[in-house]
Amino acid sequence: MNDWQLSQTYSSSSGEVCWDSLGEAGLEPVVLLHGTPFSSYVWRGIARSLARDHQVYVWDMPGYGASDKATGQDVSLAAQGRIFAELLTYWGLAEPVVIAHDLGGAVALRAHLLQGARYRRLALVDAVALAPWGSPFFRLVRENADVFGQLPPTLHRALVREYISSASSPGLHPATLDRLVEPWMGNDGQSAFYRQIAQADQRYTDEIQDRYSTIDIPVLVCWGTDDAWIPVAKGRELASRIPSAQLRLIPEAGHLVQEDAPAELTGALIAFLRE
Repeated sequence: MNDWQLSQTYSSSSGEVCWDSLGEAGLEPVVLLHGTPFSSYVWRGIARSLARDHQVYVWDMPGYGASDKATGQDVSLAAQGRIFAELLTYWGLAEPVVIAHDLGGAVALRAHLLQGARYRRLALVDAVALAPWGSPFFRLVRENADVFGQLPPTLHRALVREYISSASSPGLHPATLDRLVEPWMGNDGQSAFYRQIAQADQRYTDEIQDRYSTIDIPVLVCWGTDDAWIPVAKGRELASRIPSAQLRLIPEAGHLVQEDAPAELTGALIAFLRE
């Protein structure tokens, strides 16, 4: 349960961000972005594999994982995009490879298209990028976040476990599920869970999706064919909107491809990095 710890911190405008790096300093940098309701933990195995030949940076977005969770905190996509651009400057990374999952995809795209962050390559894994997005459950919670925030802890735990479980097609190992659920427990965690959903506004991708045709770096779009959260048709559409994009479908994997098909995803990413 404690095999993944982030040892560094960065003070951002949305609270303290926990981060770390793996691999030898000076190797080609790769930055991994997680989505919702996850954390850098979902990248643990792939990060360690990539760290053999790269310096890999991982971080928990404000409001997620081990990073700060606070009342009134701005955890919107606009804030996350700005903070990611700040982090790249803080790390001294002028043009890293960026690999982003789910909501992290929107964060990486906003930082690149609106904040001027430069990447050498970009991989988008089951990314939030095109309207409409958000499952019926996600939209229901967003519209009634205050009500859901008052659930008794036992019901909240059951809801979060069921929701996270649905991100996997074959099902998650119980210990992995426990680790993914744990940051959202307790008073701070429960409030943070509904806060990040309440602030997940589609307008933040509406602002940029017409600009995808201007992306001129190598892009890989990876998608689980059994993704029940964002249909694979969205992956095909996203790849078609980016002139340089390749599309790689991962069979029998759900939205959480890192857990469902880690070997296949790692292989696709390594091949993309070596091109």
